[in-house]
Amino acid sequence: MLSVISIRRSLLAVFTVTAILLAPAAQAAKTLLVFGDSLSAGFGIRQDAAWPALLQQRLTDKRLDYSVVNASISGETSSGGRARISEALARHKPKVLVLALGANDGLRGLPLAGLRDNLTGIVRAARTSKARVLIVGMQLPPNYGAYAAEFQQVFAEVSKKEGVPLVPFLLEGIAEKPQFFQADALHPTADAQPHLLDNVWGGLAPLLK
Repeated sequence: MLSVISIRRSLLAVFTVTAILLAPAAQAAKTLLVFGDSLSAGFGIRQDAAWPALLQQRLTDKRLDYSVVNASISGETSSGGRARISEALARHKPKVLVLALGANDGLRGLPLAGLRDNLTGIVRAARTSKARVLIVGMQLPPNYGAYAAEFQQVFAEVSKKEGVPLVPFLLEGIAEKPQFFQADALHPTADAQPHLLDNVWGGLAPLLK
């Protein structure tokens, strides 16, 4: 008959083996979902040169246990993003969502009430799924007049109302430097991508701790 001590030793061995087997699952990388348009999809450049790919490398270098999923689509509007956010959240189950939509709404002059509602809907959906959210804002050229100022303000309004951090302008520091843009004067070159990453990183880093 096994002694009490032998039984305890056997149970301890089983628990130890179980813990070792479960360790890889417990250490699985958390998902960081980039949810944007062509400015984040890497339009016109190699995918491994786009800022979300550079973000993955930075996370790896800093030993931050996140896996970047870039769900950005060129030409996407905020309404398109809102239509697909539930499926994206269910599929990827992100811990952090980088919301970088709105540029196409502005360039097309779409109603700002719709942009506001769509960004709010995406933020709330992400928070319901327990994801932390970073909003990445955009700005329009001055020739858009009063619409440009109101457009820029939408991102700040949603950020404040929903209590989520904001990067005011994805293209900060390069918007007026033609050498950082492709021939269409809209999409950043590969050389511009580290600048975009640095702009995003300032707001993102606190969410990763």
